[in-house]
Amino acid sequence: MLSVNTISTPLPDADVRPIQTGKGDPSLIHVLRTLDVAEDCEWAIANYKRTVTEFCKQFSMHRLIEIGGGRDPLFNRQEIKDLGVDMTINDIALGELAALPSGYRTACFDVAGDRSHLANFRSRFDFAFSRMVFEHVADGQQAWTNLYELLAPDGVALVYIPTLYTLPFVMNWLLPDRVAAKIVKALYKNRTDDEDPVFPARYSWCFTDARLTKMLSAIGYREVFVQPFYGHGYYKPIPFLHRLQMQFAALACRKDWRPFTSFAYIAVRK
Repeated sequence: MLSVNTISTPLPDADVRPIQTGKGDPSLIHVLRTLDVAEDCEWAIANYKRTVTEFCKQFSMHRLIEIGGGRDPLFNRQEIKDLGVDMTINDIALGELAALPSGYRTACFDVAGDRSHLANFRSRFDFAFSRMVFEHVADGQQAWTNLYELLAPDGVALVYIPTLYTLPFVMNWLLPDRVAAKIVKALYKNRTDDEDPVFPARYSWCFTDARLTKMLSAIGYREVFVQPFYGHGYYKPIPFLHRLQMQFAALACRKDWRPFTSFAYIAVRK
């Protein structure tokens, strides 16, 4: 993959003024509570687009960037138009962005790379979001630091990740990349290099306990909220094991056992 700083379509001139939030300037946790979140994996998967949309509306955000959107952005062009936002799709690889249909604004850079690569993008965005991306970066702390640089004052970011220490993710973390990729491709026939490539997973800072909050606050984020989710669907082909896993997930949810989360939404404000 490439680590370059280039854009295929021009960005508007930088505007580093604070974003104009809605009346009452809601907190991150308030926005999530308006969504009536259920702390299970199926809710997280089904409602991420709705959650991103709600953040845009609650904070009246206009300049958006999807980190790692590649060939499969969260919103199609009509949805972007309906939202009334200026959307940029980012990826580390030019090939992924080249697979997009025409009409998207794109930015090719490594979110966890050297900060000098961000010179053209500092303080440009009101809202940054990603899904299933930050587990692939080698240095999660650097990625969060760079994300801070991308945001305008008062800007918000929302990151959706799988978390340690759920067993399938631990195995993916421990196995050699080639072995892990072969297993994924064997289980999911759509995971081909042409349709849905498998990228190495690093799980740097992909957890939900106080260590993460402390790290994000040290970077400079003035507000941090972690929404945990429990359970996963990897054992569905084995009904007994799946039921057992979901029963334990329900217990972990009730007890707020953060080491046993499976996914998380991580929301921060600059």
